[in-house]
Amino acid sequence: MTEVSFACTGVRADRYAAAPTLLFRLRITAPDPATRVHAIALRCQLRIEPARRGYRDDEAAALADLFGERSRWGGTLHALQFAQVSLVVPGFTGETEIDLPVPCSYDLDVAAGRYFHALRDGEVPLLLLFSGTVFAGAGGFQVQPVSWSKEASVRMPVAVWQEMTETHFPGCGWLRLPRETLDALLAYRSRRALPSWQAAVEALLADAEDPEPPPAPHARLLSGAAARPVTERTVP
Repeated sequence: MTEVSFACTGVRADRYAAAPTLLFRLRITAPDPATRVHAIALRCQLRIEPARRGYRDDEAAALADLFGERSRWGGTLHALQFAQVSLVVPGFTGETEIDLPVPCSYDLDVAAGRYFHALRDGEVPLLLLFSGTVFAGAGGFQVQPVSWSKEASVRMPVAVWQEMTETHFPGCGWLRLPRETLDALLAYRSRRALPSWQAAVEALLADAEDPEPPPAPHARLLSGAAARPVTERTVP
């Protein structure tokens, strides 16, 4: 077996991608510097390892939906599936470096998206698990699997994720709604003649925060007082 090894040397946001994308820089090394690797059909599973970093109080509060209260984290802080991608690595001899593109979702209904959104600073511990097929050999080629034991760790700065989302969603976020809810929200916006979705949501939030409508004018009279007729005039 051609025991190629893998290392991740860094992560950066792809500022020119059509959708939010992270680029993981991989270094792939063959066991023999003279070994010719014709190609690798590579598969990579990426996992978040949340137990390998600390959290501020505000981050812990934002992660309560995923892991529960901080007192329970000893049994709930499990790895999260982040992504699974494929890549064809071109031929090389000895060693090569290549970018692994990982499309990302900012959907807060996805556990990984909610986890990243909750973090304010620091680094995200990630584990890359490799599999696939190696095509190698001096004369012709041999087809051999990538060992399931091949993996690499990397700590991605939270600022990289924030840069990526800010590039594609500057100053805002993304929310997915069922079609029926979206139609109802559109009808509400039309009835109120609101100029934007933001105005519609802010109006709904304002209505939800208002405990009750203001009382009618006659309800503010003191107990036992009689209301004056509206035609009565005050003597100068």
